[in-house]
Amino acid sequence: MVAPLHHLTPAFLLCVAAVSSILFIDGVGADDPYRFFTWNVTYGDIYPLGVRQQGILINGQFPGPDIYSVTNDNIIINVFNSLDEPFLLTWSGIQQRRNSYEDGVYGTTCPIPPGKNFTYILQMKDQIGSFYYFPSLAFHKAAGGFGGIRILSRPRIPVPFPDPAADYTILIGDWYTANHTDLKAILDGGKKLPFPDGVLINGRGPNGTSFTVEQGKTYRLRISNVGLQNSLNFRIQGHKMTLVEVEGTHTLQTTYSSLDVHVGQSYSVLITTDQPPLDYYIVASTRFTSQVLTTTAILHYSNSAGPVSGAPPAGPTIEIDWSLNQARSVRTNLTASGPRPNPQGSYHYGLINTTRTIRLANSAGLINDKQKYAVNSVSFVPADTPLKLADYFKIDGVFRLGSIADNPTAGGMYLDTAVLGTDYRAFIEIVFENNEDIVLSWHLDGYSFFVVGMDGGSWSPDSRNQYNLRDAVSRCTVQVYPKSWSAIYVALDNVGMWNLRVEYWARQYLGQQLYMRVYTTSTSFRDEYPIPKNALVCGRASGRRTRPL
Repeated sequence: MVAPLHHLTPAFLLCVAAVSSILFIDGVGADDPYRFFTWNVTYGDIYPLGVRQQGILINGQFPGPDIYSVTNDNIIINVFNSLDEPFLLTWSGIQQRRNSYEDGVYGTTCPIPPGKNFTYILQMKDQIGSFYYFPSLAFHKAAGGFGGIRILSRPRIPVPFPDPAADYTILIGDWYTANHTDLKAILDGGKKLPFPDGVLINGRGPNGTSFTVEQGKTYRLRISNVGLQNSLNFRIQGHKMTLVEVEGTHTLQTTYSSLDVHVGQSYSVLITTDQPPLDYYIVASTRFTSQVLTTTAILHYSNSAGPVSGAPPAGPTIEIDWSLNQARSVRTNLTASGPRPNPQGSYHYGLINTTRTIRLANSAGLINDKQKYAVNSVSFVPADTPLKLADYFKIDGVFRLGSIADNPTAGGMYLDTAVLGTDYRAFIEIVFENNEDIVLSWHLDGYSFFVVGMDGGSWSPDSRNQYNLRDAVSRCTVQVYPKSWSAIYVALDNVGMWNLRVEYWARQYLGQQLYMRVYTTSTSFRDEYPIPKNALVCGRASGRRTRPL
């Protein structure tokens, strides 16, 4: 919540003035509103599946508080780390325009030491939509610390549907009852994690969450899969869902009975409460798993005549073609405005020639008798210094460009700090190739990209003949089905060091990620902001000065 002014001390107001001065100097719009948050990150007992375990709480909450904002808002979040280990938050889908220092992953941002604080300075620059934040270090994501982010359109920008009666965040995800430190120890020991213990909706197990609605009204649900590995199918008993937005893009308003939400993805749907006044099941269940985990919440009509009854409605389980066809039906609404008052389709990506094709293939295997995962044979090893700081301070030996190839290699897996060198303002094609028997999601920080194609089998240049070059959805996380490929187009218009990773969190932790260095020789603030004055320094950058306050 934004702090009410009458509760602010003179010292805090002085701090706010100082931060505002920093922001203005750094080029953040002085006319755009500021929203201030103070978060205290602690451990606490939680019981999401009825078993006591150690969770990560933000201001005592699990899940953490939602962030409410409007396009171009400046978000100032002072995070106090009251854990006994370093901590970082990342803001999945927030593009951090020209400012990868604030991205909150170890390749760009030093961790907040125990007992210390750090102020994130974010701007929701030219963005709308539904996103979420989560802890990026160690295996903290398995303990909580996540929450929803919504960016509303500015009042003068038309939205392609009437204002809903209410707007709800729904965070779904698979869950373990084991402590996150125990899960991390399993991975550090070179083993795979067991199958998860359950699925949560807003941090609760079966029927632990309810949403009260009034009959005859329309509601917006912002659904994010914040889990660790599994795709989930989401559905509401007796109700249809109309898709309206995906990760910042207004979509064609297609109606679905159920929706596959792959790990790391966010969808916005509208539901109309046009059924008899009762209670109805909200269901999330795992997809493409031999054992199906299911959980429920309650859609409660305010004039309900009775509780839920019977079994929750069944959903799809292992049908890949069903999911692939649904994914292809998610397309951009070309007549809708985005964050600016011009149609989303005014950017004709299909008429631009790509200048480079990068093919990325995931793989799994053992290195030194320990389970590892790789991209183009490289299993990522974090450097001793955040890559962005090493770049800024010109510290040699932290990483090397070209440490990962543009195409899959035939050799065995090996360890390295994979950094892909790319050029500012290039327009590139990335093809994700999945020869394994699982579904993976790939996420790129700092960007939205056009999902131009996906299909089964092997990708070849002829696959481009089936690309959607007209109204492909623009988003930041894309699924790749088993024995399949997915292709995206990316306009590299955001200078920085950006994490490209699988959202299957154990695989990410054990090496299935890389960094994309989008580089320009320009030193203009129009292309990239300078290092934040309050930036933490660590590793080989310790003792270096950022800029005088």
